[in-house]
Amino acid sequence: MWWSKKAVTTLLAAFMAVAFIFPANSLAATQIQRGSVNGDVWDLQYRLQMLGYYNGKLDGIYGANTTKAVRQFQKAYGLQIDGITGTNTWRVLKKVSVNKAEMQMLAQLVYSEARGEPYKGQVAVAAVALNRIQSKSFPNTLEGVIFEPLAFTAVDDGQFWMTPNKTAYQAAWDAVRGWDPTSNSLYYFNPVTATSKWIWSRKHVKKIGKHIFAI
Repeated sequence: MWWSKKAVTTLLAAFMAVAFIFPANSLAATQIQRGSVNGDVWDLQYRLQMLGYYNGKLDGIYGANTTKAVRQFQKAYGLQIDGITGTNTWRVLKKVSVNKAEMQMLAQLVYSEARGEPYKGQVAVAAVALNRIQSKSFPNTLEGVIFEPLAFTAVDDGQFWMTPNKTAYQAAWDAVRGWDPTSNSLYYFNPVTATSKWIWSRKHVKKIGKHIFAI
């Protein structure tokens, strides 16, 4: 497919905006443990709170409550239970959670792609994005999934940059915490407006609101 100069310029501008607004997620977090005080601890607390293991204050201080939450997470995921957040704990935690910047991206995707859909349908859109991260057919980061060329209409037409409402954030949160109304679907489309013949070839799983979800 040949892209016009205007289209390429628009795409490059979008990627520059993403790089500025959303910090890179590829930077390796350092090992942290009780007594640590830094931004990595805050990120750890945010992720553990999201998953239901931590209910304390997001203060960036690795104290007793954070250590307890880490141990509970490690036990639940079959990791060494030492209360220390090292390489393996970070690896698993990042696979099953998102950071604050990624939560913002996910909420924006939900709002721009599914506002007006029933709540279940909004959670479903977030779930599809998260399912793609786990699939070898898609990028392995949320940012990569969302900004993959031509992946989402709202990114292409600029609606992605609209400000999400509270419902969109809640839908994103519920999807991250494990609710997948789509049964592991990787695609969705509106049968009334879809123009791609290819999407109809995918196995349809269910319809939620106006969208058909497929694998």
